[in-house]
Amino acid sequence: MDSERARELLAAERKRIERSLSGRGHEDPGDSTDADDPGNQATDLYQDEFDEGLADDLREDLAALERAEARLAAGTYGLSVESGQPIPDERLEALPTAERTIEEEEAH
Repeated sequence: MDSERARELLAAERKRIERSLSGRGHEDPGDSTDADDPGNQATDLYQDEFDEGLADDLREDLAALERAEARLAAGTYGLSVESGQPIPDERLEALPTAERTIEEEEAH
């Protein structure tokens, strides 16, 4: 894959992750008089934990993106971090932050 296409893919991925991270956070649209209702508290707790789990996943995605950007700068983008074998362009198009070939990923 040429470096210009890789930059485009990684920039789009960064935009997606940052947009998703900025949109995270549970807002309770409910009536404040229901705040003491145990059902509402359980729902709010579940939603907060769900949102935190998504935020954790997005932070992991951002870290993978930063590693991919570093590989691009070093000239090793598109090569497996495990074996050094080329990662197919189709895989990089689908997952720009891919660090391994599909076979290597399945072995983990």
